Amino acid sequence: MLRSNLALFALPLLIACGGNGGTDSPEVTADTTATEAFQWEADRFADVQVLRYRIPGWDQLSLQQKELAYYLTQAGLAGRDIMWDQNHRHNLKVRRMLEKVIKDYPGERSGADWEHFMTYAKEVFFANGIHHHYGNQKFTPEFPRAYLEDVMAASGASLPAEVVDLLFDPELDAKKVSLAADADLVQASAVNFYGPGLTQAEVEAYYSAIERPDDPKPLSYGINSQVVKQDGQVLEKVWKVGGMYDAALREVVKWLEKAQGVAENPQQAKAIGLLIAYYNTGDLKTWDDFNVAWVEDTTSTVDFIHGFVEVYNDPLGKKGSYESIVEVTDPEATRNMQVIQKNAQWFEDHSPLMDTHKKENVVGITYRFINTVGESGDASPSTPIGVNLPNANWIRAEHGSKSVSLGNIVDAYDNSRGSSTLEVFCHDEEEIARAKEHSTLAGKLHTALHEVVGHASGRL
Repeated sequence: MLRSNLALFALPLLIACGGNGGTDSPEVTADTTATEAFQWEADRFADVQVLRYRIPGWDQLSLQQKELAYYLTQAGLAGRDIMWDQNHRHNLKVRRMLEKVIKDYPGERSGADWEHFMTYAKEVFFANGIHHHYGNQKFTPEFPRAYLEDVMAASGASLPAEVVDLLFDPELDAKKVSLAADADLVQASAVNFYGPGLTQAEVEAYYSAIERPDDPKPLSYGINSQVVKQDGQVLEKVWKVGGMYDAALREVVKWLEKAQGVAENPQQAKAIGLLIAYYNTGDLKTWDDFNVAWVEDTTSTVDFIHGFVEVYNDPLGKKGSYESIVEVTDPEATRNMQVIQKNAQWFEDHSPLMDTHKKENVVGITYRFINTVGESGDASPSTPIGVNLPNANWIRAEHGSKSVSLGNIVDAYDNSRGSSTLEVFCHDEEEIARAKEHSTLAGKLHTALHEVVGHASGRL
């Protein structure tokens, strides 16, 4: 999955239509004056630029498709607190404190300390926690501890002393994910996939005992659980209805059931039903069944990504972070890029790989340009610009994969950036002009080649 370091808030696309006293007028397209007038940037703080994005094609959806997109988006939002808790065990406490202060603080909302407090709050909101969304380092408050204690007291907010210590002590949980070669990765990482007192060796021994290396269709062991030690025994707490994250997942299931009722076709309804069953049971075979059904749904206009998916936040590469993306197909851009999809075998045959690592038959690549409707969890606010799923190699080999480029996200980025970077790195005015003219298309081609040819090619 490709990720940009951007926060994006969804706004509907407004189409401007000409009118002249009842006489016929040509339609004004959204890519002219509407694009120029649209305010792409919502905020800027620390190292973050917050952008808005539009949803081209929303008005062309049927009422049922809009209802489906709404239910799927609500299902994603219902689980957003899971991502906060996965990132750190105290994140939700910190977020609620920040929200309480921002809402109820009666004192002076100006001055250096208040500005530093607001910047810190925005950093935490953006990162879904107290660690940087990309660099993994813990944020350092630039206001004194006494100031935080004062504004909390005045707002009726509170934090346990150990959590306040955590915020201000740079040595405590300094990295969300540590990949240091000389460290115990479980103990050196602050992420909440592993309980206190566990070691990397204990976790690896636990999974070595249950995994089947000779299984041609291996399950995604550990993808949906926290590993803890209780009474000296290592065990899993499964993320499911009736298990860990019960309340949030019940809400997720409620909205998914509504979505299933307005699915576009039987295949999509089947996939949503399997996702519901997976959340209800935590069964890993059902997770695979869902991914197969999902990847075989290639005709729906409204599509989605939902689950404990990417494992980048786990230092051991097993635990899936909660995420949701709801999307609608951009038919014109998809048609333009399908030439890459249709010629994937040519790219495979001519790639600079050993023949033993080339696929003889590249199966089932589905590539589409889509426009994002809503995101949550690991996909928000820092959003991917391209996605290739599922991650299970055997499903990709036997059933194919879906590759998508998030077109309106890329457009938001392209329309928001100035020319300063080009002026620094380009050789001359001719190169700057060429970049301005072709960089948007080149960027989309780069993403398409990465997602379709890169992810879908090669064999182990």
